[in-house]
Amino acid sequence: MKTICLYFEIHQIIHLKRYRFFDIGTDHYYYDDYENERSISDIAERSYMPALNTLLQMIKENDRYFKVAFSLSGVGIEQLEMHAPQVLDKLQELNDTGCVEFLAEPYSHGLSSLANEETFVADVKKQCGKIEEYFGKKPTVLRNSSLIYSDDIGGQVAAMGFTGMLTEGAKHVLGWKSSHYVYNCNIAPSLKLLLRDVELSDDISLRFSNTDWPGYPLFADTYVNRIASLPQEEQVINIFMELSALGIAQPLSSNILEFLRAIPGCAREKGITFSTPTEICKMTKSVGNLDVPDTLSWVDEERDVSCWLGNAMQREAFNKLYSIADRVRIARDPRVNQDWDYLQASNNFRFMTTKPSNVGLDRGIYSDPFDAFTNYMNILGDFINRVNSLYPEEIDNEELNSLLTTIKNQGDEIEMKDKEISRLKTKLAKMEAAEIKVKSEKKATVRKAAAKKPAVKKEAIKAEDTTK
Repeated sequence: MKTICLYFEIHQIIHLKRYRFFDIGTDHYYYDDYENERSISDIAERSYMPALNTLLQMIKENDRYFKVAFSLSGVGIEQLEMHAPQVLDKLQELNDTGCVEFLAEPYSHGLSSLANEETFVADVKKQCGKIEEYFGKKPTVLRNSSLIYSDDIGGQVAAMGFTGMLTEGAKHVLGWKSSHYVYNCNIAPSLKLLLRDVELSDDISLRFSNTDWPGYPLFADTYVNRIASLPQEEQVINIFMELSALGIAQPLSSNILEFLRAIPGCAREKGITFSTPTEICKMTKSVGNLDVPDTLSWVDEERDVSCWLGNAMQREAFNKLYSIADRVRIARDPRVNQDWDYLQASNNFRFMTTKPSNVGLDRGIYSDPFDAFTNYMNILGDFINRVNSLYPEEIDNEELNSLLTTIKNQGDEIEMKDKEISRLKTKLAKMEAAEIKVKSEKKATVRKAAAKKPAVKKEAIKAEDTTK
């Protein structure tokens, strides 16, 4: 039986303000608050709220038959908390239906998986904690920023304990293979891979309202019939996109939400179900390894990381940022840690790209890639100075690594002690409960004995009277 896995990404760009060279050392605040509030309020009104309301309606109308998955970056959640809390409320309402899964991803929506394993792990753990705080569930499937994946990254994700990971069904990786199967990581077979169907996903997110597209207009029954006509053995259809595609990339006037709302009914007629990523990982066996020695993503025609690291400017900014990763990781300054999350966000490097792209790129305040590079490097220069004031450059790597090891060991020791304390508390509670039970039983026995004594005396008196 064919099943559709529908997934949406929610992330919000943190807009940097215009920052001059002469601001270094004097201004430690890097953000355009007005633009951040304006942009997310606009997206929430035009896309997130109408789309989420429609998805909730689809679950209710189809009696839990319809299911959907989301991933939210941590920095995106922070922006929603400040400027559009109604979106988080609606997501919690969707979560209450039991038909929604929330996935793990890097908190920063950054490129840490390409640079520093410890930073990547910390980035993911931080976001998982945020997801669990809001939705009461710890993610078991990970979706890396922009579906970035390689064998090495898969190994890291498996080591973190995840059962599955989402990535791109890129032609140069699949070759003759189909994206409609479950695969597993080449170096960590326990990690299952769900591959995005590029054509079916982009028909909705990129082409739906394009009147020059040969498939225009696209109707729900036509779309589902294409899925139903796939070979019988191809049973997993992964449709992944940004949630902002519904309302921003494809305006509401195109009837994109009406199209989406009609899909479950058409799918049910064809015997096609809906599943979350975790459900697919649990119930579907892998058909084999997927060999991905080079890093892939879901961006541009090349489906690689060249849109972020394709030119010398991008690589210079990237290497400069992650050169202080170890120092930032041991920082206890909340402002430094927050700035670190925001400066890691992948869009900062995307603004510097010199590649032509079929997808329009809004550079915001920047006139060109060089302008984006200059502004970012000015901010990064100030940030590095702040980090070095906490952990001076004179501290060599060996000393810093020793300090990191000590902190890690102390953290592990504290975690073990916390677990032991929790175990002992549980044991003590059981002992106290058992003691209370014994005391209660003793009291009950005494009360029964006391209740029988008057009856015995009365019987003795009656017997004595009879004798007389």
